[in-house]
Amino acid sequence: MISSTDFRTGLTIEIDNGVWQVVDFQHVKPGKGAAFVRTKIKNIETGAVVERTFNPNEKMPPAHLDTRNMQFLYEADGMYTFMDTETYEQMELNKEQLGDALNYLQENMEVSLQTFKTRIIGISLPNSVNLKVTECEPSVKGNTATGATKMATLETGYAVRVPLFINEGDVLRIDTRTGNYIERA
Repeated sequence: MISSTDFRTGLTIEIDNGVWQVVDFQHVKPGKGAAFVRTKIKNIETGAVVERTFNPNEKMPPAHLDTRNMQFLYEADGMYTFMDTETYEQMELNKEQLGDALNYLQENMEVSLQTFKTRIIGISLPNSVNLKVTECEPSVKGNTATGATKMATLETGYAVRVPLFINEGDVLRIDTRTGNYIERA
């Protein structure tokens, strides 16, 4: 069990059968009354950030997360198949489990799956991926003074704002954390 006085940034704890990570914490000792620990904690599964206070003698169990390196193999009938790179064991995930990661998944891509008590709670992608533009509006000459952008559809079906000089067939580097265009690859 972990005492709330032992909280550190990045620590994962289990609260109400959920996995939470300490984002920020502060030990507070007011002039009157008992001391307490003010925290910002993030739900690993949903991404929700909550502010919560704990008594200094409050204890909670640590959340042990397992991280497995996996390789994305293919998609069939809405199920996405991944293979463990060490044991060659295959696992299927659905769209709900993958969330926004679907916008960037490519065959043979290396990802990290985080599990808690055999339940998949997160997927970590590389910070950036290279994706090919499959559809975009043609560029208009002379329309570059304002730094204008246009929409481009990538090979995964994800739509992103890009500069006007981007054309169909170009390969772009996309930031997987924000979903923004970085540069041409």
